[in-house]
Amino acid sequence: MNRYGRQAMRHWQEFDPTRYAAIEDPEAFFTDLGEEVMAQIEILARGLEGTDQPGETYLDKVGRLQMARFTAESEVLRELVLIPSPEDEDEVEEPVDGAMGEWYRMRRQLRQEEQDEVDAETTKDHSIEE
Repeated sequence: MNRYGRQAMRHWQEFDPTRYAAIEDPEAFFTDLGEEVMAQIEILARGLEGTDQPGETYLDKVGRLQMARFTAESEVLRELVLIPSPEDEDEVEEPVDGAMGEWYRMRRQLRQEEQDEVDAETTKDHSIEE
């Protein structure tokens, strides 16, 4: 498991232990997630690097490449690793695609189903009382 997988595992254990507990094989899951994070960072960083500039010094180029990497890493970590706690979820703007987008849609559907069950029980209890 790479450092991104370990970081995700620690973060998920702390911020959403219920979600973490639902993972059947955490070692495999976070190994795969870490690999996906690393691949996404590489792809995004390459897109952000840009081209060599006329007159660009070695240190300027190193700085540009490091900034591209840093930006890519922070964006991918926010999307795939640094999940919000369940209490903060409603305040987060949902991504529309990717793994996190799918997770948010599934999580919203499960919450709706749970709420529907509560509503059905409440309605059933009220009709029995009448």
